[in-house]
Amino acid sequence: MSFFDHPRGQVQSGKKGKSRRFAGLAFLTVAMFGLLAAFYLPTGYVIEQPGPTFNVLGAPDGTAVIEIPDAPTYKTSGHLDLLTVSVVGNREQTPSWIDIFSAWLDPAKSVVPLDEIFPPNQTTKQSELESSAMMEVSQQEAIAASLSQLGYKVPVFIYVSEVAKQSPASGKFVAADYVTAVDGVNVKNIDELRAQVNKYDGKNSLIVSIVRDGVPMKLSIDPIQDETGAWRMGVTVGYKYDFPVNVKLHLADVGGPSGGMMFALGIYDKLTPGELTGAKNIAGTGTINSSGVVGPIGGIRQKMYGAQNGGAAYFLAPADNCNEVIGNIPAGLKVFKVSTFVEAIKIVSTIGKSGDLANLPTCSK
Repeated sequence: MSFFDHPRGQVQSGKKGKSRRFAGLAFLTVAMFGLLAAFYLPTGYVIEQPGPTFNVLGAPDGTAVIEIPDAPTYKTSGHLDLLTVSVVGNREQTPSWIDIFSAWLDPAKSVVPLDEIFPPNQTTKQSELESSAMMEVSQQEAIAASLSQLGYKVPVFIYVSEVAKQSPASGKFVAADYVTAVDGVNVKNIDELRAQVNKYDGKNSLIVSIVRDGVPMKLSIDPIQDETGAWRMGVTVGYKYDFPVNVKLHLADVGGPSGGMMFALGIYDKLTPGELTGAKNIAGTGTINSSGVVGPIGGIRQKMYGAQNGGAAYFLAPADNCNEVIGNIPAGLKVFKVSTFVEAIKIVSTIGKSGDLANLPTCSK
């Protein structure tokens, strides 16, 4: 007689069946909760992925991205693509764990801690406003760099963009003041201004020379120390340029400073005879200052894939991003490293003339 034919065995078999059904139900319940968690529980991460590309030589909505109404301009061709990174998620709604796992497997995407993109003390709206302000500054720097390279004199001034409440500057400085000197020492840039403020001895007030609505004035300021020990007046400052040529840049819904170099190349191309790109499709990224120094940016991997998706065959990357470039270049994309605006012009010109690319700088040499 088999075990299952024995009455006692039949009873035991029934108990085991119920136990198995219970275990199966428990497993299914846990799996359902896990699936719900994968979709709905906050992750603490956001995803960076390739965003839209914009040809700064083009006119995507019928209006030229670069408009220079009061100077002779020349025909351009091809693409100088400005690249962007799209961020999936924000502090109010993070991506699901399923999205996160999928992004980890995609070489074109990066999973980044939420706090790196959206600081805890900053709202999403504040982050967007900051990004827009950075783009505006980068555009001004790009215009200054390109016009300076073309031989124009571009006067620059330090101006006050914001005065912190309950700070030494509150009630004394106002937004749009121009700062010219500290204790009688002329300051030509923000670094010089900071250096002079940090000479404060904690006893004698600083005498800050400004120009307000065209009128020279002197302010007496007693800075306070921040957590690093540096002396601060409580003002946010930036640069204002007196451009000899009116350059208008039209590109909405793009933030951050990383488009500076491509804007500068586009302006230079429009103001010089010949077609710099030779009708080639060239993409790139990098900050730029008025002296023409090209600086590093974030999201370089996503931007290389964005360039590939946009049809570019060539990519200009800041030299300081080379450690992220090596090993991550998409197939078919030639990447050149750039340190200065002069170097960027030479690389684009060589590509445009179908010159020898072997001697151009890359991240591997």
